[in-house]
Amino acid sequence: MEALYHQTNKQVHEVQSYMGHLETSDKQSVHLVENEIQARIDRIFSNLERLEILSSKEPANKRQNAKLRVDQLKYDVQHLQSGLRNFQHRRYNREQQEKQREELLARTFTTNGTHKKILDVANMLGLSNTVMRLIEKRAFQDKYFMIGGMLLSCVVMFLVVQYLT
Repeated sequence: MEALYHQTNKQVHEVQSYMGHLETSDKQSVHLVENEIQARIDRIFSNLERLEILSSKEPANKRQNAKLRVDQLKYDVQHLQSGLRNFQHRRYNREQQEKQREELLARTFTTNGTHKKILDVANMLGLSNTVMRLIEKRAFQDKYFMIGGMLLSCVVMFLVVQYLT
């Protein structure tokens, strides 16, 4: 039992060091490292099952200590398993976010369709083409009035700052 316990404990420490490699590995090798960690965890669980059987066969004075040591190993391995799952979940979320970001960047946004829809709604409401052209002309003129007003305001602010300070 002692040899199997020490072997399993050594495997737990190896998995812990692999978990450190998991954070620093690149995108291509991360799956290989994850698979290696999962395979090692599965081997550890099979060793733990054998250790539980062997600990129940220990003499009565050593049985409690042996069960406690096996339970501690089991807890450590479950903690490693949950850490691996959390890492996989975070990686999956990052990949989904990157995919969504790429889809958004690849999408083209146009306003031509919006302008056409507005014209269609206006025609449906009964506005004639003449009225629509007057509205567009007024919007075009309003843009120049707005730019002129902004420039005039900037000039006035400049003069106020220049002469009053």
